[in-house]
Amino acid sequence: MNAKLGFATVVSALGGFLFGFDTAVISGTTGFIRSAFALNDATLGFTVSVALIGTVVGSIAVGKPGDLFGRRTMLFACGVLYLVSAIGCAFAGSWDVLLACRFLGGVGIGAASVMAPMYIAEISPARLRGRLVAVTQFNIVAGIVVAFFSNYLLVAAGPDNWRWMFGVMAVPAALFILLLTAVPESPRWLVRKSRTDRAREVLANLGAEDAEAELGAIVNSMREEEGQRATPLFQKKYRFAILCAVLLAVFNQLSGINVIMYYAPMIFERTGLATDAAMLNTVAVGLTNLVFTVVAMFFIDSFGRKTLLLVGAVGMCLSLGGAAFSFFAGGAGGTAILICVIAFIASFAVSQGAVIWVFLSEIFPNSVRAKGQALGSFTHWVMNAAIAWTFPTVLSTLGGGNAFMFFALMMVPFFFFVWRVLPETKGRSLEDLERVVIR
Repeated sequence: MNAKLGFATVVSALGGFLFGFDTAVISGTTGFIRSAFALNDATLGFTVSVALIGTVVGSIAVGKPGDLFGRRTMLFACGVLYLVSAIGCAFAGSWDVLLACRFLGGVGIGAASVMAPMYIAEISPARLRGRLVAVTQFNIVAGIVVAFFSNYLLVAAGPDNWRWMFGVMAVPAALFILLLTAVPESPRWLVRKSRTDRAREVLANLGAEDAEAELGAIVNSMREEEGQRATPLFQKKYRFAILCAVLLAVFNQLSGINVIMYYAPMIFERTGLATDAAMLNTVAVGLTNLVFTVVAMFFIDSFGRKTLLLVGAVGMCLSLGGAAFSFFAGGAGGTAILICVIAFIASFAVSQGAVIWVFLSEIFPNSVRAKGQALGSFTHWVMNAAIAWTFPTVLSTLGGGNAFMFFALMMVPFFFFVWRVLPETKGRSLEDLERVVIR
């Protein structure tokens, strides 16, 4: 693989690292900020979900600026938001300030969840696109692992440990901003802005086998769309792509993945574990997520998206069901729950975790890709916020068994949706995929 392509991929995917860190760091702080600001179940849930409300805003608002100013420019803006959020949360003197800074970080997450995979998809050759876009997911889970481990190390940092947990993200955020100055803009965006000479140069520098032919394909695709640029996303010919993107995003959250990411220590503490042990179990969950994301990266372009999703759906259903029955049985301590949660994380990471951002970056035609991917991310984050906000209350009132059983049952319709509806996208150029999804 071309070195410049690899560098651009890794740097842009660093936005995913910050995405993962900012998403997961809240899990270690929940008990401490509950005490610091006298929060109940509802206000704790809102504190977790306010960042997710920000992601909804960021994911839906970033499409038009991304088309206007460029993918790289918007990634730079995300880095600034991460930096401000990290510093603001670390020095928050009141609950209101903490909420405001978490919201800003969420806006950055939502925007990066659209821009990072889109940018990588637009600079990648078709034969490597799935693997390279999956680098974003790898960096997301790497950020999650680092956040979990950082939280574990900082538990003993005193009464203000939660401030350090939030604040350490400022370092990678500043690095991300700096490194972005060394990567090129998306060649497809450059063509859209009539900067074809620069697009040709970027394609050649990124190692395109035939830069001129690839540029011609992009130009022809853009010309076909010339009269359609003002056409809205919500029209009949895009309905299949919209259906696939929205339902995949909905089922992604109905798996319960972010309940684990945000509340794992709380869940493990409900089994009788002390805070330190619960935090250590959470690190094991994060490491499992990282390992199986790497596994998925090696298979996503050979086995294909659908195969991974189908296998993952079965694994998630069984492991979530096992966790539910462990809660119902009681008396099992944390061991049975930990085994089931790790099995679930492995199944998720090798399937939905690796596939969702790749698929959302592929399924929409060039003319509406930014809008379409924003819609998919918007749906993802709306569902995420709703589940995160209500979970502490659900856990207290209905118990862990009922909560996990609900998520397990949701994987049954997901399996049939993937089997009967989703198209396979591996190995096809973005322009060729347009003929598959436009109906």
